[in-house]
Amino acid sequence: MSHHTPEQWRIDAEAAAWIARLQSSDRCDATDDALRAWLHADSAHEQAFERATEIWGILPGAALVAANGAGTPSVRSAMQRPARSLRPPPAWGLALAACLLLVVLGGGASWWMTNRSLGYSTQLGEQKVATLKDGTRIALNSDTALAIDYEDDFRRVRLDRGEAMFEVAPNAHRPFIVTAGDRTVRAVGTSFIVRRADGGVVVTLIEGKVVINQIGAARSQPVDAPTMLRAGERLTITPDAPSLIDQPSMEAATAWRRGQAVFTDVPLSTAVGELNRYGGPRITIGDPRLASLRVSGVFATNDTAEFASAIAALHGLHVQQVGGELRIIR
Repeated sequence: MSHHTPEQWRIDAEAAAWIARLQSSDRCDATDDALRAWLHADSAHEQAFERATEIWGILPGAALVAANGAGTPSVRSAMQRPARSLRPPPAWGLALAACLLLVVLGGGASWWMTNRSLGYSTQLGEQKVATLKDGTRIALNSDTALAIDYEDDFRRVRLDRGEAMFEVAPNAHRPFIVTAGDRTVRAVGTSFIVRRADGGVVVTLIEGKVVINQIGAARSQPVDAPTMLRAGERLTITPDAPSLIDQPSMEAATAWRRGQAVFTDVPLSTAVGELNRYGGPRITIGDPRLASLRVSGVFATNDTAEFASAIAALHGLHVQQVGGELRIIR
């Protein structure tokens, strides 16, 4: 059932109209300029347009249009100057897809989202921010993949790999649930980070409250009691060690959002593993005895060469380039 306000109806109708204009044979530079102005005018316009493009890609009429040369638009491509279709789509296909899009945006979005989950992913070294239809924002770190399933009584995200920060729009009647491995993180309106690494899960709560539960455990295995985190706490769950709750530096925990990695007296092996998550020349440690050297500092995540050089200078070591790798040696 739709809960749209008249203003939301208007914005969704405008977003649907813009999708149609972008596919039209009459599209010109003035069309693109006007769209960019509309997107810049209100963040609600960007959200509606992004949602419209997501739904557009799964409509049968849109597939007919795409088959005739028109691609799927996006906020990013619209903000730039997207390439136009070389062959105009048939008017009947465009009209069908645009009408379906408006119906789905206004009243049938729940059905479409229930039957076609959305997914977001990033490649190595890439980061992305997605704004969902309820206003929730998800920031994906490097090499991350997740799937989204929104229904009337809950909002569910499955984190398949990597790390993501969730800024959840409050809704007491639709809890927000993130599944990572055999754990679920349940929130109503809060901000937190979930990371899957080394077979375990790390949950860092920035503000609000979350409850972490274990799911799918075999009957022969004990099920952990639910864990509630408070703002500033981090829960680390590993396969072969007891769960740990600590209070990390929030500056360090969120540093990746600023393109940084912050280390405080960690082993070199840990720092190298973290930096290698972001791409660039891969760092290796040529002598196992160097792995335990302590590292502190703030480093750019997009420059492994700078990190390797800084570590070498600090500890009197050398950096050897071997193929596409940077090897730290004595």
